[in-house]
Amino acid sequence: MNQVLSKTKGDRWIWLIVILLSVWSLLAVYSSTGTIAYKNDKSAEQYLIKHLVMIAGGLALMYFSHKLDYRYYGGISKVLMILTIPLLLYTLIFGNQVNEANRWVTIPVINQTFQTSDLAKLALITFLARTLTKKQERIKDVKQAFLPIMGSVSAVFILIALANLSTALMLFGVSILLLIIGRISIKQILIVCLAGAVLLTGVIFLGPRRKTYASRIEAYMHPEKADPDKSFQANQSKIAIATGGFLGKGPGNSTQRNFLPHPYSDFVYALIIEEYGLMGGIVLVIIYLVFLYRCILIVTASPKAFGALLAAGLSFSLTIQAFANMAVAVGLGPVTGVPLPLVSMGGTSILFTSVAFGIILSVSRDIEEKKNGGDPDEKKVVVGEIPAVG
Repeated sequence: MNQVLSKTKGDRWIWLIVILLSVWSLLAVYSSTGTIAYKNDKSAEQYLIKHLVMIAGGLALMYFSHKLDYRYYGGISKVLMILTIPLLLYTLIFGNQVNEANRWVTIPVINQTFQTSDLAKLALITFLARTLTKKQERIKDVKQAFLPIMGSVSAVFILIALANLSTALMLFGVSILLLIIGRISIKQILIVCLAGAVLLTGVIFLGPRRKTYASRIEAYMHPEKADPDKSFQANQSKIAIATGGFLGKGPGNSTQRNFLPHPYSDFVYALIIEEYGLMGGIVLVIIYLVFLYRCILIVTASPKAFGALLAAGLSFSLTIQAFANMAVAVGLGPVTGVPLPLVSMGGTSILFTSVAFGIILSVSRDIEEKKNGGDPDEKKVVVGEIPAVG
């Protein structure tokens, strides 16, 4: 154990948070998959083992991501953006359709579904951090700085929003926060917001899922008038929370897992409150708040703009996603398909979330090394360029 700890660098609080969320995830997934296991003639242990494998794979990716100098990700971001746009377009046209939305593509050979928006989030945030850093001296230049930024944000937003509006809105919000931190002028930020509003209006009123969005908003705003089928998930989630009490029913004693359509992913927070009570729900909120606080310390301590922007963007993305999921579970927002980071059962979403945590830890590791005098073997790297290896 000491050997493992000696090889892990970066903020120890974030490592502890990752371990806590992973263990809680295993408990919640094992408890919540009994019904789906019965329906599919499988055992809950099979789902647990599969989820354990994904958690282990995520931890491995997090470890390797944190060992890589974060400045490498500046160069990688260009490749990711080149891949992301056509991949999102391919998903919209040829992706697997679930609940009237083409969000997934199937990876050949391993036959594993892959949600391309997970890659897009990572790609856009790293690309914006790199661009804002490299263009600081010409940040107000429309052609050199503003148009590439606005074009990338708008393209990713519209391609994700057509199938997954909630994810697109969160990513757009994170992008605006990065633009503010990156000293983009208020006028240019307002132009980006205006473009986003126009695209959002088009998606809501003209997009392929406009009826779904309208029904979900109607069910949220007027639940007493809504179709019972449309408000079923939200109602069952509220029942789970109401019956959980202060200390909960205990691990594995949930009853609403038999009624909630997705108690292991979209509504895992409702199941957690039912089993661990209001106290458990508050503890989970505090864990994500501590994570955000530790990331803010990393952002303020980072000597390089790229590291600060990278840590800020990824931490905001993960935290906003977490609170969006929890808000839906407690009835503070319309139903979405946003998972709870590192807690909800998932495949590639866990892996990409783990990479995001790893990149943040890489920035933290760099800060630690500089405080301790630096690594004598460390090579100087130009932000946005992949340094020579070896």
